[in-house]
Amino acid sequence: MAYVYLLVAGLLETVWSVGLKYTEGFTRLWPTLGTLIAMAASLGLLGLALKDLPVGSAYAIWTGIGTIGTAILGMILFQEPATVARIVSILLIVAGIAGLKIAG
Repeated sequence: MAYVYLLVAGLLETVWSVGLKYTEGFTRLWPTLGTLIAMAASLGLLGLALKDLPVGSAYAIWTGIGTIGTAILGMILFQEPATVARIVSILLIVAGIAGLKIAG
């Protein structure tokens, strides 16, 4: 169950990272509230996952999921460049996450 919590926490990190863009500097109420709720839920689920997982691996996986999701959504939603270097970098993050999972 800890990995489920961690996965959802990482996905929520993506939500709040992208949500920050929509808050326009915390000047828009609903995007700001949604972002703050996603932040709290993400951290809460990370805390639950840390009951059973090593902190170093869990934190790296959490931030990796958030980084990958945010980078992909940036390309889709905000027309950020999808260069070969960016795609390869995302794949390297995936490889790092897989390595951490395999290593324990």
